[in-house]
Amino acid sequence: MMIKHGFSGHTLLIAAGLLLAATASAAQQASEAKAVKPTSGKVAARAMKPELEARAIAILRATSERLAAARSMSFTALVTYESPSRIGPALAYTTVSEVAMQRPDKLRVITPGDGPGSEFYYNGKTMTAFAPAENLVAVTAAPPTIDAALKAAFDGAAIYFPFTDLLVADPYKALADGLTLAFYIGQSKVIGGTTTDMVALVNDNVFVQVWIGSEDKLPRMLRAVYRNDPLRLRHQMELTNWKLDPVLAPDTFSSSKAVAATPIAFAHPGGSAANAFKPPVKTRPAAKPAKAQ
Repeated sequence: MMIKHGFSGHTLLIAAGLLLAATASAAQQASEAKAVKPTSGKVAARAMKPELEARAIAILRATSERLAAARSMSFTALVTYESPSRIGPALAYTTVSEVAMQRPDKLRVITPGDGPGSEFYYNGKTMTAFAPAENLVAVTAAPPTIDAALKAAFDGAAIYFPFTDLLVADPYKALADGLTLAFYIGQSKVIGGTTTDMVALVNDNVFVQVWIGSEDKLPRMLRAVYRNDPLRLRHQMELTNWKLDPVLAPDTFSSSKAVAATPIAFAHPGGSAANAFKPPVKTRPAAKPAKAQ
């Protein structure tokens, strides 16, 4: 599903108490509450079955087909993720990625942000990870498709993009995998400068609210919360500057500065900063204090 790595197989059912968007109608909220209300016997068994509302699935299919049909695309992804502060309340950090891709084997992601920037280039033969501030570059041989390259980058060097599911050959499969609940919320006229349809998507790992253009079927914003995160930190991605089937110059997918940088191994960093839209690591609960003798 969107907002998770498409190859990790993470799935999740969000707690029933999670609040939905304030724009949802009272009737829709009542219907959702009824769907997750604890029951017993045969009713409880039925409640556990996937409930995929036809309208929500139709919207999801439409945006997936629009993205899959594009032979090339570019967009901007503004990602905001929360991280706990020393005193408790979450702090917000932001990155912005300028993305360009061309099927089946070319991708560029340039990401400045609240921290060190990064650049990623894939040309069908090699993958290049470039850190401009440090002037370091890692290059490795790459598989022949974007899907395989994204998986190899994640497996080999922990390189992950929260918009991965928009880039793969079959976005619907990536978005809908493991869905247990999908429902239509309503429309918004304030996101992305256009009218959008709001859809909620739930699997065993994450609750996601998606805003999708009613006319152009392009995703404009996503908000996610993960169940195994005790702090219920929020992750948000805004998608703008969409261009489908643009003509991209061959040098789009390479960097002369990266070629001249100091080479390092293309490998897992061992430790990294918080990564937006990636499921948080489970932590052990603190041990209970021993009883006084």
